[in-house]
Amino acid sequence: MSRRIVMSMLAGATLLVSTFFGAGAATARPADVPAEFGTDWHDPVTAAPPPDRPHTRSCQVTLADTQFRDYTPYRGAYTPPEGCGDRWSKVVLRLDGKVKGRQYDRLGYLHVGGVEILRTSTPEPSPDGIAWHVEKDVTRYSDTFRGAHDVEMLIGNVVDDTYTGVIDVHVTLTFYAGRPETPAPDRVLTLADTPDGTTLTTPRNSERIVAEVYATGSGGGCEEFWYLTVADPASYSCKADHGPYREVRIRVDGRLAGIAAPFPNVWTGGWSNPFLWYVLPAPRAFDVRPVEYDLTPFAGLLNDGRPHRVEVSVAGVPEGQSGWSTPVNVLVWRDAHRAHVTGALTVGKDTDPVNTSTYTPGAENRVDTDAGHRLTVSGYLDTSHGRVTTTVSRVLAHTSAHRWTEGETTDGLDAAWTDDETVTVAGYGPARTTHTRRTYTMNGATTTGPDDRLRTELTLGDRADIVERRAGRRTAWSRLDDTYSGDAAYTLNVPREQRHAVGTSSERYRLHGSDGCYDRSLATAQGVLTEDRDRC
Repeated sequence: MSRRIVMSMLAGATLLVSTFFGAGAATARPADVPAEFGTDWHDPVTAAPPPDRPHTRSCQVTLADTQFRDYTPYRGAYTPPEGCGDRWSKVVLRLDGKVKGRQYDRLGYLHVGGVEILRTSTPEPSPDGIAWHVEKDVTRYSDTFRGAHDVEMLIGNVVDDTYTGVIDVHVTLTFYAGRPETPAPDRVLTLADTPDGTTLTTPRNSERIVAEVYATGSGGGCEEFWYLTVADPASYSCKADHGPYREVRIRVDGRLAGIAAPFPNVWTGGWSNPFLWYVLPAPRAFDVRPVEYDLTPFAGLLNDGRPHRVEVSVAGVPEGQSGWSTPVNVLVWRDAHRAHVTGALTVGKDTDPVNTSTYTPGAENRVDTDAGHRLTVSGYLDTSHGRVTTTVSRVLAHTSAHRWTEGETTDGLDAAWTDDETVTVAGYGPARTTHTRRTYTMNGATTTGPDDRLRTELTLGDRADIVERRAGRRTAWSRLDDTYSGDAAYTLNVPREQRHAVGTSSERYRLHGSDGCYDRSLATAQGVLTEDRDRC
């Protein structure tokens, strides 16, 4: 694995994803900052880096050009580009959006040939209107882009006399001729619906298999704020049978194959305070990145040419309660020199999940949660270059302290999630180990005073460390720290012009490692961008 690939993994905590929203702007002078929010503000931006674009011939294809007023999906057709070949060094998706008036934050998806290539949410608009854009490296889906396919896109919306914002989007793919630095998957598969559930049939010569799940808790119910839920007998408005611990699990033929901590997404209406997010969204709000599972230990089982049952579930969701979406793509790399690769699963063991929530009632009620799970799977394949054994170990941990007062006039959370994964590949050449430690943090509180003045203070962290070793020696490393902080207040239950809203926010995105440095800071006040600074 190259240094650049490790940096790419870290930038999105995935293999090949990097996203950028909006354009940088000159730093505003303090005199440009109003005393409170007006009727318009700076277009949404984020500090994350854009995808690198090669200096090669490029071709562009439009995937969608439409408006969303309701829950009717856009349906179109995709045809591969002409003039750039059928192998590309990079494929970049770009979504340009605009909306004005009054509207909630909305969640959406984009499918090509049934493959989910983007999951996104929208900013909330000003009366005068805003525009934003999203860019994403989608080279990993090149196999899908080589053929003609149906396109389906939906950003579910409601437009009426109150919520007037029509969401206007234009989506393109830009293809850059050449070959990628790291080979894209040979096949991109989706699960098939059968009477027995969802199934997967892989090529018989698969030598690496990765599943990605775009897991989101949403829909406006309590699962949108799953990290705040409590179990009986705690007196809080959002209940769950076993409290806030959530874990995204994938099973193959009923056997546990992977575990992951979901990212605690906060949409642009989140924490009861849209003034936090008008200019700077929370990390990943516009680019919902999938959780990933290395299923290579199961390749010997999956390579028999028959369909196998694959199921994804979210542990901790109360039985019968909706709110989670878990679409799955499966990425496959094949052995070019063997028609059938055989092997076997040799290890599959997990600990009993731990999940303890302790309720302490009082003037300030409190629930302390300590939870986690551990899984190790291992399997071998007899490939054209010898026997290769892949071992995947994953350790999840969640700790949180949730506190609230009667009537929930104060509602606060201090939480941390870790998802610690080690993948070791042994066989031909020196053993290769990639260790990825993901850490997500959320620390903040919303308070409402007797004058109906609501204030939210919140800090969010998205961090990851990746180290690659060969024969025990470090060959590449990366460290990501994407931190958002905001403090905003407004008056409830009054017309918009009487809210007297104020708010500051900042984001710093730092990515350092053996391949270089990226460090950008943004800050806002009352909707004005007051800082845009590169530090490397």
